[in-house]
Amino acid sequence: MKEPLRLGLTGGIGSGKSTVAKMLAECGAAIIDSDAISRATTASGGVALPAIAAAFGPQMLGADGALDRAAMRQLVFSDPSARQKLEGIIHPLVSQEVDRQARLASDQGKKCLVFDVPLLVESGARWRGKLDRVLVIDCPAPTQIERVMARSGISSEEVQRIIDAQASRESRLCAADIVIYNGAGVSLSTLRESVQSLVVSLGL
Repeated sequence: MKEPLRLGLTGGIGSGKSTVAKMLAECGAAIIDSDAISRATTASGGVALPAIAAAFGPQMLGADGALDRAAMRQLVFSDPSARQKLEGIIHPLVSQEVDRQARLASDQGKKCLVFDVPLLVESGARWRGKLDRVLVIDCPAPTQIERVMARSGISSEEVQRIIDAQASRESRLCAADIVIYNGAGVSLSTLRESVQSLVVSLGL
């Protein structure tokens, strides 16, 4: 049986990456969402929680038993070593679950596995070796800020901080094999056409 195409999907916050993932799923691709997997490890009952409580203290868990995201966000913004420690706990667990879902989709005969990875470029070789191609959803920062403010109700300064903590637009474009532009003037139907053209060009 032919191996499925392994497509990495990435883009900055507010770029429309999740919308593109949904469109690719409608075309028959299997979506393996590393962010959703990562969130599940720190949700109530998540597999990462005992190690997080041991490393950072039980105060990092909220009343519901899940990771207190706001407290952890503050800590990693102020202390880069805390981010490394947290990633050292979560990344191996996410990797195991990503591999499990990929094997399952492959066994089900999926022709394309889409690895939805927000921080694909930031992770360097860790992801690149798993992928055949990298698809970047490109979007200028002012549009990202506008979309995230409208969607999440957070301030432009906070969105800018998140953008600054992610890979630059230039480094993302350098890492791309395929680029779909999704700036302010791009309608949903135009975006869908771009995705469908891509699906055809990849032979899916």
